[in-house]
Amino acid sequence: MREDYLRQAQKVIQDPNILINVVSRRVKQLKYGSKPTVESLEKLSLEDIALLEIIKGNIQYELYNPSKAEDL
Repeated sequence: MREDYLRQAQKVIQDPNILINVVSRRVKQLKYGSKPTVESLEKLSLEDIALLEIIKGNIQYELYNPSKAEDL
């Protein structure tokens, strides 16, 4: 995992636990055939692709809010 990508992604998603979860879920999607939303001239690991997608703003995530679930 590239350290510079990790630092930049931490500026987008400050909570390290959430960042790890978002990256790991995206890596699973990429492993199962999802197409990357970014292009690179160099060969990147799946983790680096996920981090780059976060940096570019191509990944969205939603936090679970139990109070909203009760309203449904």
